[in-house]
Amino acid sequence: MPEVARRPGAARMANDLPIYRVVARNTSTNSENKIHEDSEARRYGFRGGLVPGVTVYAYLTHPLVEAFGPAWLERGTASVKFVKPIFEGDEVTVTGRVTSDDAEGVTVALNASTASGGDCGVGTATLPRQAPSPLDPGAYAALPLPAERPEATREHLASLGALGVPVERYDEACAADYVAKVSDALGLYRGPGGYVHPAFLLHQSNKALSRNVRVGPWIHTGSTVRHLGAARIGETISTRGRVRALTEKKGREMVELDLLVVADGARPVAHVFHHAIYRLPALAPVV
Repeated sequence: MPEVARRPGAARMANDLPIYRVVARNTSTNSENKIHEDSEARRYGFRGGLVPGVTVYAYLTHPLVEAFGPAWLERGTASVKFVKPIFEGDEVTVTGRVTSDDAEGVTVALNASTASGGDCGVGTATLPRQAPSPLDPGAYAALPLPAERPEATREHLASLGALGVPVERYDEACAADYVAKVSDALGLYRGPGGYVHPAFLLHQSNKALSRNVRVGPWIHTGSTVRHLGAARIGETISTRGRVRALTEKKGREMVELDLLVVADGARPVAHVFHHAIYRLPALAPVV
């Protein structure tokens, strides 16, 4: 792909992103969230444990970073929904189609599909030409995680003024482990000074829910991400946030989190709206 800042001509519109194919891995088989465990997922009507939405997001970002490089990690955006499950061993095909390329930047339609499920992850991404508008980290409280997590009820989530902050140092060992889990071979995620994988930011966003409340089997359904500056290997990643909305549909209790991901306690690197079903409909009793 040509460098976006050079304002390529109309021929660019026919120039789609590189197709990416990867065999899906269920990276959370040992997770506290039992929706990733085969036996529990089958009780809810799935054919096996779900590959985490965060891992599907990692697959979706691969062609973006292959095409646009660090620029997308510094200022790019993505809005994705996980509309059908992906399972261990599925071959996933990720495509990106340029839908506009103008003075504002480049917009791409993203799709992750499997032979059995069809379209499973869909969304859009942009590479703006301008630097992102900053966010004040002081607008997001930095509270400790609760010593004991209460149950995730609508009443409790509605009562929270702010969430406790999950923190993790993303050193070289963490980086090597994470990119291996999500099967991403791009070199810019490795070595001293390498970039934090963008899906790790959503991995930490999941923890903003699961480290604050006790959740039964739950499903990450989508996220909207605006990068504010790329995080680097060696930095400590913390995720501040609050509950933005609580909704219910067909017995599914859903939450939207408003999160600010910060590197080394001070530098904002991403603003995330994170969506999840935190309570699935009750199962019929086994007789």
